[in-house]
Amino acid sequence: MVITFKIGDKTQKEMADFYQEFKREKTPPYALFQAQNADCVITLYQSGKAVFQGGGADIEASIWQERDQKLHPENKQVEKKSDTKKEKPDKARYDANTIGSDEVGTGDFFGPIIVTSVLVEKQHVSFLNNLKIKDSKTFTDEEILKLAPQLMKKLIYESIVLTNEDYNKYYNETTNMNKIKAILHNKVLLKLSNRTKNYRQIVVDQFTTPKSYFAYLRDSKNVCSNIIFLKKAERLSLPVACASIISRYFFIKKMDELSKKYNVIIPYGANEKTDQIALELAKKHDVAILGKLVKLNFKNYQRVLAKLEE
Repeated sequence: MVITFKIGDKTQKEMADFYQEFKREKTPPYALFQAQNADCVITLYQSGKAVFQGGGADIEASIWQERDQKLHPENKQVEKKSDTKKEKPDKARYDANTIGSDEVGTGDFFGPIIVTSVLVEKQHVSFLNNLKIKDSKTFTDEEILKLAPQLMKKLIYESIVLTNEDYNKYYNETTNMNKIKAILHNKVLLKLSNRTKNYRQIVVDQFTTPKSYFAYLRDSKNVCSNIIFLKKAERLSLPVACASIISRYFFIKKMDELSKKYNVIIPYGANEKTDQIALELAKKHDVAILGKLVKLNFKNYQRVLAKLEE
């Protein structure tokens, strides 16, 4: 499947930030970037044309089309080039008593990684549908700040916050981002599954193959193993959507705390703006401060160091 449509400047920036971790080194002519997220290849051209190709194109494109319509209501052009049937939520996975798990912050230079697991029981589904719960990326920060507290009052959940200071201690040649994510998901899933037995299945938004996921956990004493790994789970699973919203809520709060503490607006993503703020903080405090504030394995860090040496 191939889906093509034009997006506005604000959406282009959000897309570039979101796919930072998934970008390919080589890009087609006139492309700002090309990235691959699971089974979908995303290409954004200088003209503003966004192209989504692959089995997950329909789902991936719908997220950004909806986001673009919020940021740029005048932009409604969509071109589809396939008869492939759109993937629909599996009703059993959507409605059954299910634990869902999702994370935020893995593509952000500043800010922690937050993983949340949520139990959605059958009696909660109508409440969540009335709130029009869906993937957190389709909501603004203001909407997340209103929605998440309602979910947190109604649902059983567990969250883990990994600061960048701790992330930098753990990250090395054998412990990469996916291993860290697997360990964090396993921890919150164990915590939540130990609190309640009133669930029939667990759904995790797939960020690696199931084989690799469990290989990352081979040194863990306890492993939550009865998991359904689902691509684009935040779109297809209501519990995962709830988990993504709560994770993002805590991320927003943590970013606000950092901004107040250092008296500067800490930006999301991993781009020139984040580099500039990191450079300003390093000059004001000391380069060592970055070990607490940013993910040192990001290319942004090397760019900041280069600027400091100029």
